[in-house]
Amino acid sequence: MNTPASPKQRLIVIGNGMVGHHLVEQLVENDATERYAITVFGEERHLAYDRVHLSEYFRGRDAESLALVTADYYAEHGIELRLHEPVKAIDRDRGEVVTESGNYPYDRLVLATGSFPFVPPISGNDRPGCLVYRTLDDLDAIREAAESASTGVVVGGGLLGLEAANALRELNLDTAVVEFAPRLMPMQVDSEGGELLREKIEALGVQVHTDRATQRIEDGVDAAHRMVFQDGKVLEADLIVFSAGIRPRDELARDCALEIGERGGVVIDDRCLTSDPAILAIGEVALWNNSIFGLVAPGYQMAKVAAATLLASFDQRQGASFRGADMSTKLKLLGVDVGAIGDAHGNQTPGAKMFRYLDQIKQEYRKLVVSADSKRLVGAMLVGDNGVYDTLLQYYSNGLDLPENPASLILPSSEGVPTLGPDALPETATICSCHNVSKGDVCATLDAGAMDLATVKGETKASTGCGGCSALLKSVVDHELEARGVEVDHSLCEHFAHTRQGLYDIVRVEGIKTFGELIEKHGNVDTHHPGSSSAPKLGCDICKPAVASILASCFNEPITDAAHIPLQDTNDTFMANMQKNGTYSVVPRIAGGEITPEKLVVLGQVAQKYGLYTKVTGGQRIDLFGARLEDLPDIWGELIAAGFETGHAYGKSLRTVKSCVGSTWCRYGVDDSVGMAIRLEHRYKGLRAPHKIKFGVSGCTRECAEAQSKDIGVIATENGWNLYVCGNGGMRPRHAELFATDLDDAALIRTIDRVLMFYIRTADRLQRTSVWRENLEGGLDYLKAVVLEDSLRIGEELERQMQTVIDNYQCEWANALSDPEKLKRFRSFVNDSRPDPDIIFTSERGQLRPA
Repeated sequence: MNTPASPKQRLIVIGNGMVGHHLVEQLVENDATERYAITVFGEERHLAYDRVHLSEYFRGRDAESLALVTADYYAEHGIELRLHEPVKAIDRDRGEVVTESGNYPYDRLVLATGSFPFVPPISGNDRPGCLVYRTLDDLDAIREAAESASTGVVVGGGLLGLEAANALRELNLDTAVVEFAPRLMPMQVDSEGGELLREKIEALGVQVHTDRATQRIEDGVDAAHRMVFQDGKVLEADLIVFSAGIRPRDELARDCALEIGERGGVVIDDRCLTSDPAILAIGEVALWNNSIFGLVAPGYQMAKVAAATLLASFDQRQGASFRGADMSTKLKLLGVDVGAIGDAHGNQTPGAKMFRYLDQIKQEYRKLVVSADSKRLVGAMLVGDNGVYDTLLQYYSNGLDLPENPASLILPSSEGVPTLGPDALPETATICSCHNVSKGDVCATLDAGAMDLATVKGETKASTGCGGCSALLKSVVDHELEARGVEVDHSLCEHFAHTRQGLYDIVRVEGIKTFGELIEKHGNVDTHHPGSSSAPKLGCDICKPAVASILASCFNEPITDAAHIPLQDTNDTFMANMQKNGTYSVVPRIAGGEITPEKLVVLGQVAQKYGLYTKVTGGQRIDLFGARLEDLPDIWGELIAAGFETGHAYGKSLRTVKSCVGSTWCRYGVDDSVGMAIRLEHRYKGLRAPHKIKFGVSGCTRECAEAQSKDIGVIATENGWNLYVCGNGGMRPRHAELFATDLDDAALIRTIDRVLMFYIRTADRLQRTSVWRENLEGGLDYLKAVVLEDSLRIGEELERQMQTVIDNYQCEWANALSDPEKLKRFRSFVNDSRPDPDIIFTSERGQLRPA
C-alpha cells in the first residue's frame, strides 16, 4: 500500500525584485517546489528586472530586455506569480497575507520588499515635476516630464544620485546635483577623492552643489521650480529628482509587530529569521547586526541563506549562515571610475597605515589602507581609474601577503611593480561576490566541460550581477583554459568577438561608419542577459573608444558629430586637455615650430584677453593654460580667424613634428628640416591611431630635433633622408630603429604612409608603436619586408587608405564652431552663465597658475 504524499507547505514571498527573484531561483535549484507551494507577490506590474543597470532604460533598454527571467519560468516550475498586487497586511495570528483581491494563507513567509527612495521632508517636495528614481514606472514619469523640460536637478550626490544625474543627461537635460554632505559619495570616498570626482563630473557639464541643504521648493522665475538653500542661494530647474538614499520597506513588518530596528529595518538573525520563526526577511528590508545592506551582492547571499533555512526543516541539514557581506564596489558613474574596497576610510582598523597617490594631470586618485604590520590590505579607494581594483580586491578578500612595498600596488606601472595574475589566486578566491563564485567554482566548471567564457557565465552566473568582476573573470577563464591546452578566444571585449585588427578589417571592407551599425551587425547580444536576442548592444569602455579610433582612422569624420561624440572621452569631447583645476589647455598647431610674427602677436593677445598661462612646449608649440570651459569656443574663434587650427593635443593622433632650423640657417644643416617637418605635419595632422604619435626631423646627424626618440624620426644626410621608426620618450623610453636610408622626399613620404597605416591596421588598442613593433612576429625585418618590399602586396592599398584620411581632414574646432548644437556642450553650469566661482588662480612669475 502506497503512503499518501505529505501535503506541500505554503510559502509566500512578498517582493519580486532582484533579491526576491534570486530566492525563487535558489528554491528551484534545490527542488524546493517539491516541498512548498510557492506564491510570489509583486507590487510592480513588471517581472523582476535588473535595477543595477536601470539607467540603460534611457539608452534603449526596455522592461523586457531588463527582465531577469520570462513569465514562463514561474509557470514551468509551478510557482504562482501575482504581479501588480501589493500586499496590504500580514495577519500573523491567522497565518495570512491580505491583498485587495483576498486573503492568502501561509506556513512560511519571506519579506523581500526592498526599500523606497528617501525624500527629504522639505516644503514643496510634492510639487508636479518633483519625482523619485527607483522603478521603471519612476523612469517613465521622469522621461515624460523631461519632454517639456530643459533643466534638471538631482537631490542626492551618492551612488544612486549620480546614477540619476546620468539618466537626466541622457535625456538631454542640463543637469545639476545637490548634495547635503561636503563631498559627493561621502560613504565611498574621502575628501581628496571627492574633490577629484567633483572635478571630473563638472567637466562633463554637470553642475555640482555640495554642503547644501534645501529649505524649500517654490515657483521659479525662469524655470518651473526654485530650490532655496539654507544659505539663501537658489537654483532653478524644470525637473527635480530625489535620490537621497533609501529606507527599508518595513511597514508590513511594523504593522504585524515584528521586531524593527531603531532606525528601521526588520531584524534578522544569521539564518535570516525574523522575531517570528515562520517569517524570514532578505535584502534591503532586512537589518542584520544593526546594518542594512544596499547592494545586490549581500541580498543574493541572504537569499541563498534563506533558501537553506527554508529547506533545513525537511532534511535536518544545518543550513547556511549570513555573516555579513563585503561592501566593496566598482562603479562607473557618469563615465567616471569609482572603486571602494573594505575599510576604505581606515577608521575601523586600529593602527592602519595609508598610502595615497594623486595624479592631477591624469585625474587619478588611489588610496591604500593596510594593517598596522603592513602585511594585509584592509581597504582601498580609487577615483578616475579602476584598473587595479581587481588585484586589490583579491589581496583584500583572500588575506594575501602584501609586497614589501605596498605602495607599489597603486603607483603607475613601472619595472618591478608586483602583479597578481590568475595563477596567484587561491582556489578559494572570490571572483564574483554577487553570486559568491570562487576561482575553484570556475575551475570546476571548466573541468566539467565548459570551453568558453559564455558557458562559464551561464553555469556559475558569475558576472551576471553588477558586472564588476567581468575583467577578472575573463582573465581567470583565459588562464585556466590555456593551462588545459585550449586555444583562448582573444575577443576585444564581451560585445565583439573580434580583435581590434578584425574590427578594423570589418569596418574597412564593409564601409561601416558608425558604432551603432558595427555593433548591430557584428556585436554580441547583451551578455548581462544571455539568451535575450532583443537586448540592445550598448558597448563598453573597451570597445567604444577602440571603435572610435578605428572609424576616425578609416574615414576621418569629425569626432564631434552626433554619431561619434558618445564614444569620446572628456578631452576629445571638449577638444582640449582638462587640467587639475577644472580648466582646459588651448594648443593650436604650429607646424614644424615655424610661426609668423603676426600669429605670435595673436597668441599673446588671446592669452592676455582670457588670462591664460603661456608656455613654449618641448614639441615647439605654445600652450595656453587655464581656459574656462565656456570660453573655449570664443578663444578658438579668435585663433581660427587668425589662421590657426587645432593641434590635436587631446587626441590619440599626431601631436607634433619637432624640427631644428636645418640648412636654412644652421651651418651644419644638409637639408631643409623645417620644410620637411611642416610638410609631414600638414600631411598627417588629424590622423587617429591606437596611441598618440610624435615625429622629429633633424637637418643633420647632430640630431638637434631628437628624432631618434620619436615614433617617426627623420634625419637628413648628404644623400637624402634616413628614416627611424617606433621610438618614444615617456615613462619607458625606447630608441627608434633605423628603417631605411637615403630616401628622397617622395620615397620618404610613401614609406611613412605605409608604416603608419600598417600600424593603425594591425596594432592593438592603446598600443604604442614601440610595443607594436616588439610584438610583430619577425620583428623589424618583417616590417621592412611588408613596407619596403611589399611582401604582402598591400603597399598601394595602405597608401590609398592614408590618402583617404588626408583628403577628409578638417579642423575639429572649426567644424564645431560652425554648429550651434555642438557648442551647447561648452557650459560650466545649469541656469547660470557666470564662470565657475570655484576656479581660483594665483600669480607666480608674472603669470596665473591654479591656486
